[in-house]
Amino acid sequence: MKLGLVIYGSLELLSGGYLYDRMLVNHLTGLGDTVEVLALPVGQGRAYARHLGDNLSPGLSRRLERLEVDLLLQDELNHPSLAWVNRRLRPRVAYPLVSIVHHLRSDELRPAWQNRLYAWVERSYLKSVDAFVFNSRTTQSRVERLAGKGRPAVVAYPAANHLNPHIERAEIIRRAHQPGPLSLLFVGNLIPRKGLHTVLEALSLLPRGAFTVDVAGSLSSDPPYVDAIRRQIESLGLGSTVRLHGALGEEQLVDFYRRAQALVLPSSYEGFGIAYLEGMGFGLPCIGTTAGAAGEVIDEGQTGLLIPPGDSAWLARHLRRLAEERTLLESMSLAARQRYLSHPTWEQTAGKTRSFLQALI
Repeated sequence: MKLGLVIYGSLELLSGGYLYDRMLVNHLTGLGDTVEVLALPVGQGRAYARHLGDNLSPGLSRRLERLEVDLLLQDELNHPSLAWVNRRLRPRVAYPLVSIVHHLRSDELRPAWQNRLYAWVERSYLKSVDAFVFNSRTTQSRVERLAGKGRPAVVAYPAANHLNPHIERAEIIRRAHQPGPLSLLFVGNLIPRKGLHTVLEALSLLPRGAFTVDVAGSLSSDPPYVDAIRRQIESLGLGSTVRLHGALGEEQLVDFYRRAQALVLPSSYEGFGIAYLEGMGFGLPCIGTTAGAAGEVIDEGQTGLLIPPGDSAWLARHLRRLAEERTLLESMSLAARQRYLSHPTWEQTAGKTRSFLQALI
């Protein structure tokens, strides 16, 4: 197959969505397909309104029209740049337009008026494509609610075997009963949606010295938020409890996953949440929220726990329980590892997607 893929920036950017796209491209090219990546400008200072302005660019339309491909993939993250470009494009090209949807921008937590605007643009974009690749049933449901049903689609869950997590049962049991503070890990770029502020609020309700938190994620995605987090850590007296490590390479991240005792990532919304599955690969019970698709990854009370978004008091109760009931921590840790082992691999996910794309062509 000859495919095109429209993304913002670079496939090497650090996020679950970019990892998904990167693993798919690696699989396709490994089987002899060609993938031409069309990178649209992105970066700090390039606001949503400016992305909307891409629809007025004759150069972008011409570039897409001249593509010699069997099918054009588009990451839904690019929806503001393509919503009306696609409408002009569809009658002029023979190849189908397929959107890879990780989660909708209009599902994120923000003022209602902003999400109404984003939903209007996303609806226009979603109706302009021919088919979908979804990362979860939740994402599929949200898209169909916004833009209707009826177009070809496949749900291909993300995986986590890219970290090649090997850990023995005995190590998981020993780690669960390790004395001292409960070692928590937060993995995600520092943006409001990921909920680190909720973790800090929960820690302020718990005994000092009972927990440590290692934070692995980019400190440059939202500098004002990172500044607010630093001030919150200082004002709550959590300087010796919370460590901000910034973005980590895979080898460093594996080391943190292996040493932690639980993963806490109370995002206000996740379209899937690859970090949960990564943590489970190392036998970590995960704490997410009831919003979005975290419940498709985390089996409540078995492999982890779910809280309402932003509920720091509920999170504090869960953390206290895991710290005090180490037998419960052990059983959840072992169940988390089994959940990971039963999940599809990247090869299976990408293979399912490839078969779907071939059928469209």
